[in-house]
Amino acid sequence: RKAQAACVPAVHLHMTAATMQVSQKDFEKAQEQLKLLKKDPGNETKLKLYALFKQATEGPCNSPKPGMLDFVKKAKWDAWSSLGNLSQENARQKYTELVSSLVSAESAGQKKEASPEVSGHSGYETILVTTKNNITKIMFNRPDRKNAINHKMYREIIKALEEAGKDDSTIAVITGNGDYYSSGNDLSNFTNIQPSEMEKMASDGAVLLKEFVGHFIDFPKPLIAVVNGPAIGICVTVLGLCDLVYASDRATFHSPFSQLGQSPEGCSSYLFPKIMGLAKANEVLLFNKKLTAAEACAQGLVNEVFPDRSFQEEVWARLEAYASLPKNSLAVSKQLLRSMEKEKLHAVNSKECEVLKERWLSDECVNAIVSFFQKKSKL
Repeated sequence: RKAQAACVPAVHLHMTAATMQVSQKDFEKAQEQLKLLKKDPGNETKLKLYALFKQATEGPCNSPKPGMLDFVKKAKWDAWSSLGNLSQENARQKYTELVSSLVSAESAGQKKEASPEVSGHSGYETILVTTKNNITKIMFNRPDRKNAINHKMYREIIKALEEAGKDDSTIAVITGNGDYYSSGNDLSNFTNIQPSEMEKMASDGAVLLKEFVGHFIDFPKPLIAVVNGPAIGICVTVLGLCDLVYASDRATFHSPFSQLGQSPEGCSSYLFPKIMGLAKANEVLLFNKKLTAAEACAQGLVNEVFPDRSFQEEVWARLEAYASLPKNSLAVSKQLLRSMEKEKLHAVNSKECEVLKERWLSDECVNAIVSFFQKKSKL
């Protein structure tokens, strides 16, 4: 790569027809390679590809700016416009290099997956589910999107919890693949929706969320969260429904509901004041306070914090010890503990989803999400 970079100035100083033709061929080849990718590279990368393609084929942005509520067209316009006066030749080169990096990353990932863990569960795209040593592990697996939860991932986690509740494992563990535990709701769930579809989007979203949280409430075995990195939104709030929460010291916990014009979910409006006390819960749920792992532990949301360098080794040794305990005894005891609150938790879940549905349809929420995307596009 360094050798190629050193040659770039010479290419620009002495551009020949033959060199341009080769560049165009590489550009066309990259377009074909992009079609063959099996994994979605994520919205941010797709926006970069779109912008570079438009710059390479049409030059600087020349289309009128879309309306504020047309999130998708607005994001595309912003991405293209941000390239300024980048030359078409440079845009072709950057496009080709980006596609090449995506192809290489996917190829490396496929090699890694060639040796699956014991008893891998098939039929999932956004999560990895494995059973080993009496532990069913549900791993969020969208590392390129910081494990953000889209609609498909919601449904796959629901399915995984249903299966884990019935299989022969003693405990179930939820964790994340990569640097993040989960960045919460994938905000692309709220984009590209026409005004006439808003009511249906909000109604369907509330039903899906209610079912998702309901599966955490009803899960029959010990459910343990292994928080390997930053956690945001819904993946923070449902921690109150887990039986144990272990965190790396690099994990953080953030529920920016009011920042996005939304309201608490995951039974956090009821459980967080019980866990942390009302004053601390207000900081987290009303005023978007981000907790460090140590703060989350001090406030009772996390059981124990481990140094990141030894996190996986220490936690999994402990989990394997738990999984060797009598399975039925653990399940019966868990259900006794949960039975005292189950009816209340379902009522709270229903109320939270009802309020969230109203929030999603409010101008305040729409404007907050538009503002979020505007800030993101400027980064």
